[in-house]
Amino acid sequence: MKVVAIVGSIRKDSYNLQLAKHVQKRYASQFDLEILDLSTLPMYNQDIELDAPKEVLDFKAKVKDADAVLWVTPEYNSTIPGVLGNAIDWLSRVDKVMNGKPSIIMGSSMGILGSVKAQMHLRDILFASGLNSPLLPMNEVYVGAVHEKFDAEGNLTDESTIDFLDAVISNFQEWMKQYV
Repeated sequence: MKVVAIVGSIRKDSYNLQLAKHVQKRYASQFDLEILDLSTLPMYNQDIELDAPKEVLDFKAKVKDADAVLWVTPEYNSTIPGVLGNAIDWLSRVDKVMNGKPSIIMGSSMGILGSVKAQMHLRDILFASGLNSPLLPMNEVYVGAVHEKFDAEGNLTDESTIDFLDAVISNFQEWMKQYV
């Protein structure tokens, strides 16, 4: 199974990027995960959507070729970050590569709620806005107090979080059998 990760933070030391890298490394024997770089995407502009830049075409092609999308989002001002919204704008236009593409959502924050509000908004966007992306049901991954769960090298060290992710990824793989 081929999965792409779309991480809503472009910060070099992003905890959400570290979470995606943990998933990439820990479950490498179960699926191929490519973490896409949102920092190269230009801002969505309808004037150029029919003749989109190479960065956009490459990004959309990777999403289209994937079996599923892992969304990993921080929470900015009680919603998703602008770079994530921009990526969704590109994915939702012209060839609409997200149509019917299954998704799973994770997120983290230094607060105790672990990006709950951002994930609620992202669920609405993916399901109700016309993207038509089925979501893994009842497997919410909210990693709160994330700064206490990774070591200085970016390794997830909190055993209860690791165990929970193991269960969610197992559920994800079982759920994905209906799509691949």
